[in-house]
Amino acid sequence: MTPREILLTYWGHTSFRPMQEEIIQEVMKGRDSLAILPTGGGKSVCFQVPAMALPGLCLVVTPLIALMEDQLAQLSRKGIAAASLYAGLSTPENRRILQEAVEGVYKFLYVSPERLQTDSFLEALPWMPLCLLAVDEAHCISQWGHDFRPTYLQIASVRKWHKEIPVLALTASATARVQAEIAEKLALRNPSLFRQSFERPNLSYHILPVESRSASLVEILRKTPGPSIVYCRSRRKTVDYAGWLQRSGLPAAFYHAGLDREARKTRQLDWVQNKVQIIVATNAFGMGIDKPDVRCVIHTEPPDSLENFYQEAGRAGRDGQAAKAYVLSRPMDAVELLRLPDIRYPALSVIRKVYQSLANYLQLPSGIGEDRTYALDIRALAERFQLKVPEVLHSLQAMQQEGILDFQEQAFRPSTVHFITTRDQWQAQAVLEPELEPLIQSLLRSYTGIVDGPVPIVERALARTLRQQEALIRQQLTRLHRIGIIIYQPALESPHIRFLQNRVKADDLYIDMAAYLERKQHYSERIAGMVGYLSTNNCRAAYIGQYFGDHSIRDCGHCDICLARDKTTFTSSEVHQMSLKIKAALDSQPLALDILAPRLSSNEALFKSSIEALRKEGYLILDEDGKLHWRS
Repeated sequence: MTPREILLTYWGHTSFRPMQEEIIQEVMKGRDSLAILPTGGGKSVCFQVPAMALPGLCLVVTPLIALMEDQLAQLSRKGIAAASLYAGLSTPENRRILQEAVEGVYKFLYVSPERLQTDSFLEALPWMPLCLLAVDEAHCISQWGHDFRPTYLQIASVRKWHKEIPVLALTASATARVQAEIAEKLALRNPSLFRQSFERPNLSYHILPVESRSASLVEILRKTPGPSIVYCRSRRKTVDYAGWLQRSGLPAAFYHAGLDREARKTRQLDWVQNKVQIIVATNAFGMGIDKPDVRCVIHTEPPDSLENFYQEAGRAGRDGQAAKAYVLSRPMDAVELLRLPDIRYPALSVIRKVYQSLANYLQLPSGIGEDRTYALDIRALAERFQLKVPEVLHSLQAMQQEGILDFQEQAFRPSTVHFITTRDQWQAQAVLEPELEPLIQSLLRSYTGIVDGPVPIVERALARTLRQQEALIRQQLTRLHRIGIIIYQPALESPHIRFLQNRVKADDLYIDMAAYLERKQHYSERIAGMVGYLSTNNCRAAYIGQYFGDHSIRDCGHCDICLARDKTTFTSSEVHQMSLKIKAALDSQPLALDILAPRLSSNEALFKSSIEALRKEGYLILDEDGKLHWRS
């Protein structure tokens, strides 16, 4: 089938979104590409469609487990075979998936970056029938990006065994410097660059100075019909604001990574299906969700970078209809943002203290630990060793960026069951405890391979099948485990630490301080970009475009700055200065208005006022070709 036939057959669409078809054609030709497509731009189609057209397996690297699960579910509904490898899978399950990938069972294999360097993956990699390597969230490979992950630096090694396959790197936002580093670190060969404009003409940006964030939140949402997202910096604030909105008569629910898996799924689904209009969330919410009719995104406090803001705000108005993005701002917000680099990048002494405390907490002796995984209660660790939770969190992130350990805040391991006795033994047990027989038979019927090794199970599904309470099913599984019929491992969902190196003495812990301080400096620059966005007198949309190197965006006319400017009379000095710029530009050659305007100013209203004044005074002539001439 052709890419268009695949799109229609599996996705039900008759045409591609902008740039998708061009990117797909490059992949089909075997060429490397870097695609920068804003949130909602349809990045997954760019690798899924060509992979369906090519023989072999598409390897997809992504750090987002929630996104993996979402895309696996979508592919499954389309009848497309896919699997995923991530921290938390049991060893037998990991080996089974790798073996089936080698055998060509799957069309897509999603892999978290830390899995790429495990022995089991490296053993299987040369034998995988790969046709494409897709790297999602590609900005994570850049030390200067907003989410650097050192495990991404290992991705290029895939090509050691598969030199012929194309690589498609995808991200929603990347500055010119980050783009260059993506190409370098992924060893892209003469890559084609695809970059959609950062302009969102239907989305208006507003900074709203407030005295009370809660009161302003209610006021905005009462005037905004349709689904909305409210982003908060902390889990506690999502609960507080959602409660405030509910008490104000607005249908709201909160969402954060601390909720259990089922609660997150339920709340997300309720919002997607419009059972709840407003979701109040941390930045854990939104990845992989394609809800086109979001009318409003509100940040109760400014995010720490324009990269994050643009991605989160961009979840509004994907249907092309008018939408708004607000940041609620108070005078001290800029000051607090400027303090963040010292918080996010703790001193080396603090990192070493956290490392020592972590080793003591886990009772991990020196000289061991490599490739061991531990569940971690960050709050308990902080309380036991009199540490602050933020300094623990950011020290762990620093150690992750240094390749010392891998830290997963939302690691998930499903429940598993493995029958370890013979048929005669479990039948005999069923005679002794007949209430266990329905569960035993249901497990054997529902889960293939359960006698060969651990297989993932879903207690809730078993409960529905047997028409029993889920709590009873869990009790019976635990009973079968205790009497030695099965090995039952309940689901584990908590932050996880996987050591990538053996433990050393804290004083010997090595951090490349030059690179660490340079990352801190670049984080400070991203903070400055956000502070500049808060305080700019220029069009907000144009400011965002210029930040990402897209200088084609003209004043939008509907952000708070443009709306206020339309009501303003410019001073004679402002008009004079702009007139001098216009004269200098036209002295060398006549130019059309649509070429002249973006060259000279992001302030469209001032430019138009100056042009009008010069024409009235007879300094400008418009010829038959629509070009302006300066009359001396």
